[in-house]
Amino acid sequence: MNWITLETASQLEEIKKVSEEKTVLIFKHSTSCSISATALNRLERAWKPEELPELKAYYLDLLSFRDISRQIANQFDIVHQSPQVLLINKGMCVYHASHLGISYPEVKNNALKLQE
Repeated sequence: MNWITLETASQLEEIKKVSEEKTVLIFKHSTSCSISATALNRLERAWKPEELPELKAYYLDLLSFRDISRQIANQFDIVHQSPQVLLINKGMCVYHASHLGISYPEVKNNALKLQE
C-alpha cells in the first residue's frame, strides 16, 4: 500500500479538505500490539489499489503520535480504538472499525458506496 504517514496536526486539516473531493482512509496502528499488526497485515495483503484508485490512505503510528490520535477521536467524534480504521468523507467519519473487525471488503464496500 502507498501509505501517507500521518505525523502532524496540520495534516488533519489537509485530510478534511481532501475528503471534500475524495474519500480518505486513516489507519491507526499500535506498533506494540499483535492484534494491530494482524489487522494491518490483513488489510495490506487484501488491498487492491485498482479497486479504489481515488482513496487516499493515511497511516498513524499512534504510540509515537498519541496527541494526533486523540485529535482524530475528538475531531471526527469517534471513540478511540487501537487498531482502528476510519473513512472520512466531506469532513466527517462515515465508517470506522476496530481490532479484527477491520476488513478490506468492508472498507472497499463502504468507500465505493461513497463514490456513487
